[in-house]
Amino acid sequence: MPAESAAVDGKSKNLAILLELVTFIKPYKLKVAAALLALIFTASLTLSVGYGVRILIDQGFAQQSTQELTGAIQFILTITILISIGTFFRFYLVSSVGERVSADIRLAVFNHVIGLHPSYFETNGSGDIMSRLTTDTTLLQSIIGSSFSMAMRSALMCIGAVIMLFATNVKLTLIVLASVPFVLVPILFYGRRVRALSRQSQDSMSDVGSYAGEAIEHIKTVQSYSYENHEQRAFSKEVERAYDIGRRRVKQRAILISGVIVIVFSAIAGMLWVGGNDVIEGTMSAGDLGAFVFYAIMVASSVATISEVLGELQRAAGATERLIEILHVESHIAPPNGQVHDIEGLSSQVTFENVTFHYPSRPQHPAIEQLNLVANEGKVLALVGPSGAGKTTLFELLQRFYDPSEGKVTLGGVDVRCFDPSALRQQMALVPQQPALFSHDVMHNIRYGNPDATDEQVIEAAKKAHAHDFITKLPEGYASFLGERGVRLSGGQKQRIAIARAILKDPAILLLDEATSALDSESEHHVQQALEQLMKGRTTIIIAHRLSTIQHADQIAVLDQGRLVDIGRHNDLMQSCELYQRLVELQFKAIH
Repeated sequence: MPAESAAVDGKSKNLAILLELVTFIKPYKLKVAAALLALIFTASLTLSVGYGVRILIDQGFAQQSTQELTGAIQFILTITILISIGTFFRFYLVSSVGERVSADIRLAVFNHVIGLHPSYFETNGSGDIMSRLTTDTTLLQSIIGSSFSMAMRSALMCIGAVIMLFATNVKLTLIVLASVPFVLVPILFYGRRVRALSRQSQDSMSDVGSYAGEAIEHIKTVQSYSYENHEQRAFSKEVERAYDIGRRRVKQRAILISGVIVIVFSAIAGMLWVGGNDVIEGTMSAGDLGAFVFYAIMVASSVATISEVLGELQRAAGATERLIEILHVESHIAPPNGQVHDIEGLSSQVTFENVTFHYPSRPQHPAIEQLNLVANEGKVLALVGPSGAGKTTLFELLQRFYDPSEGKVTLGGVDVRCFDPSALRQQMALVPQQPALFSHDVMHNIRYGNPDATDEQVIEAAKKAHAHDFITKLPEGYASFLGERGVRLSGGQKQRIAIARAILKDPAILLLDEATSALDSESEHHVQQALEQLMKGRTTIIIAHRLSTIQHADQIAVLDQGRLVDIGRHNDLMQSCELYQRLVELQFKAIH
């Protein structure tokens, strides 16, 4: 990712990064074209108001003609109504495109993130990613739907008004244009500062969201340790830091806007003094001066608007940079470049062949080293060993969340890297120690195993998992909302929901991270019965903590520090493996 970030940083030194949005805007080019037509239409009409001002002064006021005055007023009112109609279409079309593009970007980023390799999330917090998905895309929505439209309108009006100024009086126009360099210098100078502070502001807001999310997620731990005051103080520091950056950004924008206003209106004052003298001397009509003032004010307001919108566009550049940065990240786990091997009909035998693996965040310490291991089809292989032995890592390599540094993992004799990752994972079901439940109802959580399953199939899976009885006792049965991460269920109930999900998936390979290790006796009994139902006829790999699980396994692999120490059945290992004997002894002590 560093190279990709550098590429993005190189582009985003100016507003060029916004060109990345063109890809998302292209599908709606007809709407954009219609909005541009409406923009040109309203801009042209607005410029023609200056003609109405000239008639109003020269023919209405100067000639004391009520008829000419009425005609001038009617002309201005007609133009105003047409401008309002054109503005409605312009605003509606541009805003709807902004909404659509923002939604498309949000969807594109989410779809990309959901398929990224797990190691990406080791170094990028979920709070930061959520901030980019929500805050940054919402900011782009307002920029595309409002600020960008204002910038284009102001630019068009400025160009048109300058042309009309030349057509009205060249000498006065040159006075106005002489001030342009004085306007551009602060825009360019302060614009860079605003952009840098905009990126910092968005990053700091992301940190605020991450900190708050983490504290709320672990609220019971926070309150259990009476850490509320400490968290409040720490969060206050994060908020103050974000406020300080935001205040500095606003200050730079305020300096920019106020400076532009002073310079622009000073130029208009100078022009009025020269023009006023020309009217007094009779070399220029009052109507021409009135029209000229109208166009000059339009130029001034357009430049002021552009300078203000430029700050918003700088913020948009920061938001776009953060979003494109994610979209440029390539997943380390991808389907093979060549022909994808068909997984259907293969044996469910799993083999680890001379596998060595380092986690990206710990490249100096191998999690698995020179390991050879076979899980035979339809049999139960138990993995035992102390914490850090590499048991969970084997699950992650098999599901291809990571690829080995050396060696290979095979399914049915075929390297798992030859399969489409999604098709590979479809052959497996994982029941972890801490099952992942979603903020939805029971039916949704079980159906996660097979989105196409009928209600009857979901209920049947729940019965096999010994979950049906407690589900029917919930307030709304299978439609009961479980709360965030299933907080409304006990540990044993969560496990049985996870087992029902695995049963519904009907996998060839079952991965169990000792689902009963943290349960009371009654819950363990129900879960154990459900697991026995689930394991029938499947290749099962268990991370084992309980002696009962170890004794019933067809083979037991003893791991330590990523290496295979010994393998065999329980009685054999009790005779041959000192580490296994010690683990069993500790287990008996824990039980008694």
